[in-house]
Amino acid sequence: MTNNTLADFNKLTTAEAEALFRREVLSEGFAGFRRLLDSLTNAIKAAGDTEMDIVEQSVAKAKRLFPEPVDFSPSWEKIWPELESTIAAKKHIFANISHAERAGEWQVIMDNPLVVQEVVCYPALTFEDAAYLYAYFRPQLEKSEYIRLQKIQTVIQEIGG
Repeated sequence: MTNNTLADFNKLTTAEAEALFRREVLSEGFAGFRRLLDSLTNAIKAAGDTEMDIVEQSVAKAKRLFPEPVDFSPSWEKIWPELESTIAAKKHIFANISHAERAGEWQVIMDNPLVVQEVVCYPALTFEDAAYLYAYFRPQLEKSEYIRLQKIQTVIQEIGG
């Protein structure tokens, strides 16, 4: 399984092809599964409105083929719920912000007002990048933390000399 693209993965339409793919990934171990996860993550990041259902189906297939990702790495114990939550959050953004409102500069802000820590801000983003960051971080929020996706209407910026 030296070339693992999501397109190749999605072409696995028979039980035999899926079983062969599964055996190849299992024989490669961490590296093979990591390529699959990277491909899925990149697809989630790049997907627009019309591709989200396809990406969601791809994650469901991967989850079915590899129900115990913790076998590859302890850090992947909750990878399927994390990817599913990211997809759900991104679909929520797409459903609530019309195409007409998406042009321009966006930012994502995270903070927990009840603790002393820095505010995290990702400025100067496209809508697509901001939607992904929001979707990525949204499921990971701790108690009292908040996340904001906002469009910048007016900017005054100066750079020190």
